[in-house]
Amino acid sequence: MGPTSRPGHSVDMTTVQEWKDGVIQQGLDYLVAEEPLEIRINGEPLTVTMRTPGNDLELTAGFLLTEGIVCDRGQIRQLVNVSQAEQHANNVVNAELTPDAEFDRDNLKRNFFTASSCGICGKTSIDAVRRRGMRAPRSDFRISAEILCQIPDRLRAAQPIFGRTGGLHGAALFDAEGQLVEVREDVGRHNAVDKLIGWAVMNNISDLGSYMMLVSGRAGFEIVQKALAAGIPLLASVSAPSGLAVQLARQMQMTLVGFLRGNRFVIYAGQERLSPAVEHVSVP
Repeated sequence: MGPTSRPGHSVDMTTVQEWKDGVIQQGLDYLVAEEPLEIRINGEPLTVTMRTPGNDLELTAGFLLTEGIVCDRGQIRQLVNVSQAEQHANNVVNAELTPDAEFDRDNLKRNFFTASSCGICGKTSIDAVRRRGMRAPRSDFRISAEILCQIPDRLRAAQPIFGRTGGLHGAALFDAEGQLVEVREDVGRHNAVDKLIGWAVMNNISDLGSYMMLVSGRAGFEIVQKALAAGIPLLASVSAPSGLAVQLARQMQMTLVGFLRGNRFVIYAGQERLSPAVEHVSVP
């Protein structure tokens, strides 16, 4: 039996054969759902991304902000799920924007079919991201190293779909006291981040300078630029950043932390936001 799912649901179920100690047993397993979402602007198709169904309006709002298509919630007149009768699914979102939402449509139309593992694939050049005029995030955010080490467990505890499937990424906002503000999950790292930022956009939270973001996967270049677009001062990951991500974080004076696991982490940029100051120890 192949995976069975209902359109718009986040989890599929399938039959599997499990091998353990030389014995094969048949059972059921949960799989994270993955479906295409087409994003339209004023009725015209812009891109398709593979995502986990759910929070599609937030995903669209976050994508519009982090890609520089809008500057704030005020430039989004409305977001509407467009029903496709032939598929009996809502896999299209149309964004109606105000006339002052100016953007380079040709530059954004990248002949997308964006893979779930790569949000930046298809961009003709990263120069388009650098030219957007993003500013350095607020410099007064501080969080202690002890609190920072506690938040991965809090993210993990707040990921219900991951607990069932083990197959998707999480992104979460925390305040300086380590309290969980909001979390989103998706099969794609960049989609989880867009959903989380889109939640803030939809709730008219325009200043994310008082929060940090934790992502469950690798901190690549696009994740850093999306966090910067939202004004987030500290981005942490349980895994590694890319070289270009580190370069961008240092250039934009963002704090970037990787390998946040247990009582250990690596600071790649912006050590000054960790309070009290992290003690320097010479490496032999």
